[in-house]
Amino acid sequence: MKKLAIPITLLALFGGVWLGVVAQDAPKPAAAAAAPAAAASAPEPQVCFESREGATQVTQREIKPGLPNVRCSPTTGAALWYGDPLDGTVPMGATANLDKASEANAFIKPRAEQMKFLATCGTACHNGTYPKGYPKDNKPVPIPTMVAMMPELATFQHGRGAIWCLDCHHATKRDKFFDHAGNLIGFDQPQALCGKCHGDKLRDWRDGIHGKRTGDFTSTGKKRWYTCTECHNPHNVQDGVRNRGFVQIKPETPPQLPRGMKDARHEKLHPIPH
Repeated sequence: MKKLAIPITLLALFGGVWLGVVAQDAPKPAAAAAAPAAAASAPEPQVCFESREGATQVTQREIKPGLPNVRCSPTTGAALWYGDPLDGTVPMGATANLDKASEANAFIKPRAEQMKFLATCGTACHNGTYPKGYPKDNKPVPIPTMVAMMPELATFQHGRGAIWCLDCHHATKRDKFFDHAGNLIGFDQPQALCGKCHGDKLRDWRDGIHGKRTGDFTSTGKKRWYTCTECHNPHNVQDGVRNRGFVQIKPETPPQLPRGMKDARHEKLHPIPH
């Protein structure tokens, strides 16, 4: 019996190791079934837009547990509330006609990476050279590829026929704008371009009369400035049948009144008698 004890012990140890390896390699039906179920039940990330549909898109995520970066309207899909108004922004930097205080506290959200045709226009098709069939005047022949990518260009009316594409877009660097002096302007700084013709609107935007801002509303607080093309589509400035004005933004439904309040007449009264 003593002679058999050692072989039996070794066989038992080998069998235990072998069974452990087989158990690890064997499929785990419960876990395998749970993984697809968990993936299927995971909600799709919610994406909403700011100012106008088709412009700045924001994907909802948590800044910290329980605090989302944005909340979207279930009615229109627009951004309604921000956990951090400066999330995803960068300093605006020097811009014409902005004083130093505004420059230091002004932030914008880069949008170039969201423009799906920017790389195509600036690199694939217009890579620093004049393309074949380059127009000799401001009445270019429609190109099927361009019409397919941007249908609104078929009825382009910015300036009511007084301007055309290359009054704003650089002739050989289509991923850039240019000012009156020929200096290049990035797509994230459209105010420097729009101010070429709309100086009064640039001044009002600078002073906070025109446009939209979020953030700290104290005089020295940091604010996110919404740039021109976040609210306005420069390719569709004479809206459809009306043939006037920009495309209007669908309004949100009014908020609920606090419990016990019958109406909102108090909003018609100025808080300061005058």
